[in-house]
Amino acid sequence: MSPVTVPAELLLVRLRDMHPTARYELDGSTPVQMLVATILAAQCTDERVNAVTRTLFVRYPDAAAFAAADLGELEEAVRPTGFYKQKARAVQATCQALVERFGGEVPRTMAELVTLPGVARKTANVVLATCFDIPEGIIVDTHVCRVSQRMGLSGQRDPERIEQDLLPQVAEEQWTWFGPAMVLFGRYLCTAKKPACDRCPVAMECPKIGV
Repeated sequence: MSPVTVPAELLLVRLRDMHPTARYELDGSTPVQMLVATILAAQCTDERVNAVTRTLFVRYPDAAAFAAADLGELEEAVRPTGFYKQKARAVQATCQALVERFGGEVPRTMAELVTLPGVARKTANVVLATCFDIPEGIIVDTHVCRVSQRMGLSGQRDPERIEQDLLPQVAEEQWTWFGPAMVLFGRYLCTAKKPACDRCPVAMECPKIGV
């Protein structure tokens, strides 16, 4: 880890001021829907995914519906999210596993979630934090990766290694809020191109690594 970092205590205070009730911006009214939305969000914006799932979840409201779907029709339904053939197969395989092994319900543990086809820690953390408020880890997406590296909170590039660096810096009871708050910070302030350092509440303490 870089010797120059934004102090975690300060970051938490400033993030709480900015995003006191931070939530992940994918839409889903059930854990199954949030799981599907997170799978579709790979290499796609949340806005586009939400536009697709607005009608997708009417047509396929639960795991059983996705499991029994005609694959070609499912592919067309998720086409706007990109990589639609792989995503449709992943969604269907995951939902079939939910039906066969968990009675169509999303399990509430990291250990069980990551046994589902194509579900890694990031996706599992989104579901656990957003749907159940269960702190088994911290959401680390592309935004959290970028912000963590710039602030010196982690010198790693792999999302799971970055998560392991972040966990001891944040109290466990704040994990489910911290991940979404960092996502919002990266999406709207510490952006990939032209980060708004002039408006950043920790700009004075940030080493701005790579900026």
